[in-house]
Amino acid sequence: MGGALSLTLAALAYPSMLGINTVSSSGDRVIAQTQWGPLTEADRDFVVKVRAAGLWEYPVGQMGLKKGQSQAVKIASKHLIDGHAALDSSCRKISTMLNITIPNVASPQQVGFVNTLAADQGKQFDTDFANILRVTHGSIFNTIAKIRSTTKNTVVRTLADQANATVLDHITVMEQTGLVNFDQVLFQETTPPKLPAKDLTPPPPAAGQPEVVLTPPVDSTTRPPVLPGESSSGTGASPSPTVG
Repeated sequence: MGGALSLTLAALAYPSMLGINTVSSSGDRVIAQTQWGPLTEADRDFVVKVRAAGLWEYPVGQMGLKKGQSQAVKIASKHLIDGHAALDSSCRKISTMLNITIPNVASPQQVGFVNTLAADQGKQFDTDFANILRVTHGSIFNTIAKIRSTTKNTVVRTLADQANATVLDHITVMEQTGLVNFDQVLFQETTPPKLPAKDLTPPPPAAGQPEVVLTPPVDSTTRPPVLPGESSSGTGASPSPTVG
């Protein structure tokens, strides 16, 4: 743990711009050297984005099981819960390994998605559910591909592999609802709203606040991958990033 604690606060300070529609201009800047390879700003921001996505999509999945009008929406809801519980397990482990601060609450924009769906009733819920989630998953898909193709950190690479499979699965089940308006979705993906950074940034956790855990469903069919340095029994390696 000594190596982890030797990182300066500036190196891994909570990032200021992490919305799904923002990209750091200095994302390739190395902020820490770790035993799993160099960690860049983009790597760090990616871990936070994956964590934040689960913090709103997991409860939306729970909402869909209760409010969904069609069987396809209920199936998609189960996929959200299962996939994000597994991603969350990986994010929480990786954040410890790489000494990354992760949020306990989604961004204001993402909370707005939850509020919209909470207010919806009947068929409108199903329609908004499928289209909002198809847009958000489509928007993050390219980010995953970029991280996977550029990161030199093996732990982040493993998370990108997992996120790629999960997001593709979620895109597929949204499309299988038959409710996706592809013209609208494509427009929203390619012409995102110009929102201020504060709306796109999940707030840092309050001091002493317990870490939120997204619990896997009892009938989960998805298991998090074994991370580099972690045994198949689930025993993780000790984190040891050092100042670059």
